[in-house]
Amino acid sequence: MAQKGDLMTARSDIRVLDATLRDGGLVNNFMFTDEFVNALYRANVKAGVDYMEFGYKASKELFDVSKFGKWKFCDEEAIRAIVGENNSDMKISIMADVGRCDFRKDIIDKKDSVIDMIRVATYVHQMPAAIEMIEYAKEKGYEVTCNIMAVSNAQESDINQALEMVGKSSADGIYIVDSYGALYPEQIRAISDKYMEVAEKYGKFIGMHAHNNQQLAFANTIEAAARGVSFLDATMMAMGRGAGNCAMELLLSFLKNPKYNVFPVLKFLQEHMLPLQAEGAVWGYDIPYLLTGRLNQHPSAAIDFSRAERTDYAEFYTDLLDK
Repeated sequence: MAQKGDLMTARSDIRVLDATLRDGGLVNNFMFTDEFVNALYRANVKAGVDYMEFGYKASKELFDVSKFGKWKFCDEEAIRAIVGENNSDMKISIMADVGRCDFRKDIIDKKDSVIDMIRVATYVHQMPAAIEMIEYAKEKGYEVTCNIMAVSNAQESDINQALEMVGKSSADGIYIVDSYGALYPEQIRAISDKYMEVAEKYGKFIGMHAHNNQQLAFANTIEAAARGVSFLDATMMAMGRGAGNCAMELLLSFLKNPKYNVFPVLKFLQEHMLPLQAEGAVWGYDIPYLLTGRLNQHPSAAIDFSRAERTDYAEFYTDLLDK
């Protein structure tokens, strides 16, 4: 598959999605202030960001509401308190995890919602349940994507079957998700080509969601874009679970479309992200995340290691080798 575009090309099919509240919410249990969320919304609109993801539609039966901020659940009234009728060109997105949401109860008709897109997050072994959610959300009137998580840890035959299932579904798009930050640009190139073949066969778009365990989230994102992937996830100052994600300020600086403006992002980083870090929120590349990424393992062990303020990297590495 030929490279799509080059360093000087402004591709009209590119869409940028800000996942700061959703992936970043995993850092602080979604305890963002309304001031922060309002400022993030305004910054994204001014920056020309195409979609802003507000968080999850998580089940209030499974998760204790008192232990999380409102963006774990994304009630309609909570989003509307920020965006009103969202009289902007930017669309609103939320994520729904297979097995962690009451989608039939919590996903209302699109005509009654300010949300534009539902992103269904699933592992390959959950595909039948994911397809059910996709079809339900599509029937309700939403744009829908299927975000296939942890592809670095799945059998190629399972991924192929999952892609065929999603391809035949009503989903508008399919996301490559490097959940463990384990993949390298060369692998992203091959995976993107595989997904793009399915996209062209079934008329879907492909998205990329990268993690920065090996400081490759940005590189992997633009590598995917070069192969035709068009929906690109990023977060402010790379805020996200563990090592974080592709940094919005990097991505907007790279994209050549004049609709994107990095200046509002820089102001937001200065006025809101730096204070968030000063208050104790911790994310970003660190040795423990490198090690779990290198070994293609879930970052939970690295998160626990960092929270314990351990620095015995060699012992941690040998512990990971025994898993």
